[in-house]
Amino acid sequence: MLVLTRKIGESIKINEDVKITVIDVKGKNIRLGIEAPRETKIYREEVFLRIKEENQTAATSHQFDPSKVSQLMKDKIKK
Repeated sequence: MLVLTRKIGESIKINEDVKITVIDVKGKNIRLGIEAPRETKIYREEVFLRIKEENQTAATSHQFDPSKVSQLMKDKIKK
């Protein structure tokens, strides 16, 4: 892990297209500003871990059953 010290208004760069700036420091809280391309997904770690967990659960709990596809299509056509 790289550990850096930055003051309010100072930044770090990640590759050519991501910039993280220290906006404010109040006690133990730090506000960061992140500039990145729109296609770059940025999550707080706890949110990212929750998404990952839910994706893993969804992938393992629902097995694809080809025999149910035709019934699903028939049901959709009736509506």
